[in-house]
Amino acid sequence: MLSQLTKLGIRKDHLERLSPLAYFGIVVLGVVAFVAIFAPWLAPYELTHMDVTRQLESPSGDHWLGTDENGADVLTLIIYGTRVACLVGIAVVSICSTVGIILGAVSGFFGGVIDEVIMRITDILMAFPGILLAILIIFITQEPSLLAVIGALSVSGWAGYARLVRGQVLSVRDEAYVEAATALGFGPKRILFRHVVPNTLAPVIIQATFGVAGAILAEAALSFLGLGPQDMPSWGAQLDQGASYFLLTPHMAIFPGLAIMFTVLSINFVGDGLRDILDPRGLSRH
Repeated sequence: MLSQLTKLGIRKDHLERLSPLAYFGIVVLGVVAFVAIFAPWLAPYELTHMDVTRQLESPSGDHWLGTDENGADVLTLIIYGTRVACLVGIAVVSICSTVGIILGAVSGFFGGVIDEVIMRITDILMAFPGILLAILIIFITQEPSLLAVIGALSVSGWAGYARLVRGQVLSVRDEAYVEAATALGFGPKRILFRHVVPNTLAPVIIQATFGVAGAILAEAALSFLGLGPQDMPSWGAQLDQGASYFLLTPHMAIFPGLAIMFTVLSINFVGDGLRDILDPRGLSRH
């Protein structure tokens, strides 16, 4: 593991320089991942459990975070909602970063017409607010499912990665090791993906970290608007439900909101820590 981090420019002494907030973020994200994986065993009730005689109850010994308008346990819904947040965040960033790395690398390395076409498509996608484009796509498809949300958020999400990787490729394609690989007779494909791309991944990793936070917030926003997954509990949908009863039972909105806040903040703390490690200028601030 340490050898893999070293290839990205992360040494042991860099890890020791991580801020307390970065370590706090790592711990919180570890807890979030643990909850998402073991949700069926950690949830105090079954996901389908509803008790109409105990609707809109405040936190109590039986329901630590209270109940919603259907008599469902809020804590159970939040625990299962962790799965949706993690799935959307990881899936969207995986798709966007993969597509963006490939297109950005090809664009920067080969240039010419290929570069013009890819960059103009990127400009068009980046001209539209991502969340509005996602709303439009889901509205057109009339399929507010988990896969639809992931697809809608991925349509334009790759553009930022492509532009970032293109800039990185332009800065390293004329390096001596690239010229040496060319002189040895290696083909463009091998040079690009075995020598050039690996040396452009540090800023991509930082952007991907913040991208996970953005995807979680975007999914919560879509669910708040009723355009998120309909067959799975979502923190955004719980916020929407809680907003209707906020004056009567504020716990329905407060606890899902706190889950979103702590998760996104923790991701940003980790992202800031990675930026300090991978950015030489960031290291000078320590």
